[in-house]
Formats: sequence, structure tokens, C-alpha cells
Amino acid sequence: MFARPTAAVLLLATMGAAPARSPAIDARAKWTQQCKDWDDWTKPAPPFKIFGNTYYVGTCGISSILIDSGPGAIVIDGGPASAGGLVANNIRALGFKLSHVTLLLHSHEHHDHVGGLAELQRLTGAPVFASPAAARVLTSGTPGRGDPQFADHGTFPPVEVSHTVRDGETVKSGEVSVRGLATPGHTPGAMSWQWRSCEGAVCKTIVYADSLSPVSSKGYRFSDHPAYLAAYRASLARIAALKCDILLSPHPSASRMRDRLLKGDLTDPEGCKAYARRLGKQLDERLAKEADGG
Repeated sequence: MFARPTAAVLLLATMGAAPARSPAIDARAKWTQQCKDWDDWTKPAPPFKIFGNTYYVGTCGISSILIDSGPGAIVIDGGPASAGGLVANNIRALGFKLSHVTLLLHSHEHHDHVGGLAELQRLTGAPVFASPAAARVLTSGTPGRGDPQFADHGTFPPVEVSHTVRDGETVKSGEVSVRGLATPGHTPGAMSWQWRSCEGAVCKTIVYADSLSPVSSKGYRFSDHPAYLAAYRASLARIAALKCDILLSPHPSASRMRDRLLKGDLTDPEGCKAYARRLGKQLDERLAKEADGG
């Protein structure tokens, strides 16, 4: 029969015991230490688990998301052209082979988010699925003239698009289903994505919402394009109405990812509503400025 430990022994044991930390928590802490808000687009960042089978594999300033399906994986966005290799390195760092990636998707068709897809397509051999408007840009490597930022964005390495995604279409890889939502505004071909990710019996709905910020080249006026403006507002309303336990965005700081990581929980059921409300306010301010001649 074992002797009962004394109070002194128990105290020493308690003082010497360090709290256990999971690898996922350590990786998140490392990201917040290495990356700051609105960081450089090509600054290397450590990958980390977001929740369940969903991982962050982007840079400090630009998101790239991997969703593991078991038999394969989906990757959304590839960063700028020079960051495609960084995303690939992060995928490998998580223990995945690049051949495990079976599908490449996009948010909006700007070089800082899709420029790296060509390198990822070359390394993985995975097909690229895109919205109809974005497909024309991705295959040419040239911004579309309907883009509010057309005059400011340069070319990028083109990719081969295997399939055009319809609004509301669900794309699959293994057991993972990701729903594509057309959310024009920041660009005409912008897509947002929604899926469920589980850890045991706990499941959460994750939304990768497009940027939807009213940024444009000099001389472009959103108020001069009423049909596009109506579609823009519809996109904001759509994001606000989504079931959304965890919000992600193409620029991590736009959805305040670092703040949530520092608080220890990425979950925020009101995140999509707050995101849409904040961007809607920016759009209203932009339109007011245009009405005043700005």
C-alpha cells in the first residue's frame, strides 16, 4: 500500500508542474509573436490549426487556408506570386505532401491573393476552380476592366482553370464539402466560402469571407455603377446572414484574426455580421465622399 503524500510533497509537485500546452496552441502563439497587424504580404508565417481539419498556411499579411479531407485537401488562395513557395512550405510543415492537395480555390482575383496559385498548381498538380468572372482573369493573368482597382493591379502568372463555380455550388474533396458564394464588390469575380469543421462531436461553421472593402483606383466612382453597387450591397447582406462560428478573410487583419488568437479563441458567432456592418459603413462613407465630389 502506497503512503499518502504529505502536504509539502504535494506543494512541491504543484510548483514544479508546468501547464500542458497543445501543439495547436503553441503554433498560434508563435504566429502572434512573428506577425503583426497588416503585415507584409510575403513575410513568412508559421502554419497553425484553426479548428478541426482547417489550417492557416498563408503569410503574415495574406491568408491561405487548407482544409484536409482525408483523401486530399482543398487550398483557398495562394498569396502573391513570390509567396506560392511559402504556402507550399507551410503545407509540408504541417506534415502533408504537396500531392495531397487536390483542389485550389480563390477569394478575389487580385495578384496578392491568386498570384501564387500558378506555383501551387505546378507543385501540386491540383486543378483550379474559379468563378466565371475570375476565371477570365486567372487564365490571362491580367486584371479585368470591370474591377474597381483595374488601373492599380499588374499582371501575375496565369493558371489553367478546370471548372467554373456557380453561385451557391458545393465543391467536394473526399468527405469535405465547401459551398461557394458569389460576393462581388471588391472585385467582380470575388468568392466567399463556407464549410463545417469538426473536432470529435463539436462542429463549427467556418466562413472565408472575401475582402469586400470599397477600394478603387483613382477616378473610379462606385456611384457611377448602380448595378454593381446593388450587387455589392447584396454581397454584404449575404455575409451578414450566414451561419458563421469562425470568420476568416483574405487579409487576416481585416477580420481581426490576430486579436482573436491573442484572446485564445477564434470563435465569434457574430463575426460575419460585424464584418459586414463594418464594411458597409466604409462603403457608405465612400459614397458620401463621392456625392461631395471626392
